[in-house]
Amino acid sequence: MQEVLRHRGRVVTDTDVEFIRELISQHPSASRRALSQKLCEAWDWRQSNGALRDMVCRGLMLALHRAGHIQLPERRYAPPNPFLTRGRPATVELDSTPLHCTLAELGPLVVRQVRRTEEEQLCCSLIETHHYLRYTQPVGEHLKYLVYAQERPVACFTWSSAPRHLGPRDRFIEWPLAARRQNLRLLAYNSRFLILPWVKVPHLASHLLGYMARNLSRDWERLYDHPICFVETFVDPERNKGTCYRAANWVVLGMTTGRGKDAPTWEQNRSKKQVLGLPLVRDFRQRLARLA
Repeated sequence: MQEVLRHRGRVVTDTDVEFIRELISQHPSASRRALSQKLCEAWDWRQSNGALRDMVCRGLMLALHRAGHIQLPERRYAPPNPFLTRGRPATVELDSTPLHCTLAELGPLVVRQVRRTEEEQLCCSLIETHHYLRYTQPVGEHLKYLVYAQERPVACFTWSSAPRHLGPRDRFIEWPLAARRQNLRLLAYNSRFLILPWVKVPHLASHLLGYMARNLSRDWERLYDHPICFVETFVDPERNKGTCYRAANWVVLGMTTGRGKDAPTWEQNRSKKQVLGLPLVRDFRQRLARLA
């Protein structure tokens, strides 16, 4: 068998291409979507929750079509792209009275996972308005958190699926390629962390990161039926030193290349970021290297 294509970690051989051609010929009236679902079922290609990997499979078939290996039927329907039509989160007016005190004086903190709740929009709005990177829709599996103190929002988090390739992290974990492809879902990426600008409470940031380390995996498992073993984030050293992460026992793993995941060349096209990570369990390397 000869390799024809690699798509999202799956190797497609010439034998696979023949199988797909036969599948298309057996269902001449099927749409592209129906064909990708049939191929997923034939390959038993599923997500960790058991759902068919329909969108990934559709992308694979389209790549084969564009390369001339298969002939897909004409496109019947082009659904609107939600990433192009989605509006920016609206600004929400809040009490911005300065909150300057010690952590003890701040009083009890209430941390709520707000994804798929009425408070999700507030979390998105605060990040859009007050975070220097603004809000972007998290990729893949994700959770969002609001932190309250004295009945006022004081902080926000978003956590999402981890990048597929990240050299400093992969070298630190020491996992084989096959294990990374299978177990990447056990990692989470802290894509946004915001302390609201009128909140000046020493040690609040590291305290909240410690809370996340203790509770994120449980919340993730409740929604996605699997735990989290390792968390990671990027810090722009031109803007800050990541002191709160270090204070919460996160480890500096190295620097990014400054190219981005889809860079067409090896040339740097963005600022380099510091990569920080934190194991959530002691045997994280064994768990992440384990193959089913």
